Amino acid sequence: VIMNGPMGVFEFEKFNKGTFGIVDILSDISKNNGAITIIGGGDSVAACEQSGKAGDMSHISTGGGASLELLEGKVLPGVAALDDGGS
Repeated sequence: VIMNGPMGVFEFEKFNKGTFGIVDILSDISKNNGAITIIGGGDSVAACEQSGKAGDMSHISTGGGASLELLEGKVLPGVAALDDGGS
């Protein structure tokens, strides 16, 4: 399961229930059902950390846009440079 972006302005308490609800669900399915949970993007990472559930996720990356591009099959410039041996 991939989460790439919060459900609104979770930074404000009156708007955080959706985001933290999703984070809770992802935490539960990761811990209890062995689901692979991938969190992408700085705001998503911040939400997981603020909820105290970041450690329950399978993988966390601040590269939200890059993560989506990788899933699309695009070549990431940083990875390509490593593959080329820096030449």
